[in-house]
Amino acid sequence: MAEFRRPGTTALDAASALWQGRAMGMLHDLHRSRGPAAAFAAMGLFWGSFAALVPAIKPQVGLSDGAFGLALLVAASGAVMAMWLAPLAERLLGQRAMAICTALMALAFLLPGWMGGGLTFALAMTLASASSGTLDVVMNARVSALEATEKRSLMNLNHGMFSVAYACAAIAAGLGREAGMPPGAVLGLMSAIALMLTLFILRCPVPAPEEDSDETAHAYLPWALLLPGGAIILIAFLSEQATEGWSALHLERNLGAGAAQGALGPAILGITMAAGRLSGQLVAQRLSEARVIFWAALVAATGALLAAHAPTLSLAYAGFAILGAGVSVLAPMAFAWIGRMVPARHRTKAISRVSVVGYAGFFIGPPLMGFLSEGFGLQASFSAIALGLLIVPALLIPALHRRSQNA
Repeated sequence: MAEFRRPGTTALDAASALWQGRAMGMLHDLHRSRGPAAAFAAMGLFWGSFAALVPAIKPQVGLSDGAFGLALLVAASGAVMAMWLAPLAERLLGQRAMAICTALMALAFLLPGWMGGGLTFALAMTLASASSGTLDVVMNARVSALEATEKRSLMNLNHGMFSVAYACAAIAAGLGREAGMPPGAVLGLMSAIALMLTLFILRCPVPAPEEDSDETAHAYLPWALLLPGGAIILIAFLSEQATEGWSALHLERNLGAGAAQGALGPAILGITMAAGRLSGQLVAQRLSEARVIFWAALVAATGALLAAHAPTLSLAYAGFAILGAGVSVLAPMAFAWIGRMVPARHRTKAISRVSVVGYAGFFIGPPLMGFLSEGFGLQASFSAIALGLLIVPALLIPALHRRSQNA
């Protein structure tokens, strides 16, 4: 018996040491990127709570599904415009850009929860989305600068912090609704937390991103690579944000969920996305980006279909969990694939262009869901998300693979 116990004990000890080493490495990475991680968490607080508050905000502002989607589309336009101007804002604000943008976002998100009409809600969401979009560009640029300095991958970890904060905020907002708190009070509480995080961000030194040289700024970009890669990211963010904004409403409207039960939809999505992003780097060490994206898109599409047509709450929750696990790695892997295929002198500008294309999907998702829901219902809306995800393995991965061979 002793002869068989020792090998097992040795393997167990080795596995324990391995996981302890990985945990310590992740904690070290989190410490080194604590400033951007706090900004990612602040953004997750707002979008997580907003997702859980949609069933309360929508009747408060008196909008139909289609009109609510139109209001979010107006807000999306402001966000995309702000992302184009974000590099200018960062140059003007300097080292404190990330903290200032976090504070502006915290103040902007005080407004949507108190609006009582469609027009004022659209304007309030435009300010909130624009501030969020600006911060998104700034904090991703700072993470990229840290990655160059530390020679380590930090993007998955920081995006994972967004997902963790998103899930916690969705649960807290759902419990707040259950207790009778108005949406404005819930978002005000999140603003207070975000302003405290702003003080923390101010104390965390983060190197500014390197400016492009004249040669790089005017470098030729291989758009044959960027367009399919950007389309993958667009579909990933569209699926993610559409589910964040409309999953609670789907659960409450079609499956009879209460406020806290409805909030579990976006919360489960956030939890599984956090787990997927934190483990994404380990998967990428063993499989190519193309293979990971292929299977992840199929998994996410399966989850979207299950969530759309589930006859019970438990199956719908399972669908959102599967969707979150699959969609979580699509964008990071696409960024990595593009970054590896383009020449080094083109990489910064290429990733920035792909980011703008991709993040458009992050903001277009909710209004698209609203228009589809108005005409065909939320089940059809989530089915459309599944079909969009199937475009990734069917068309975009083969196209990107062909372009990479010819590049």
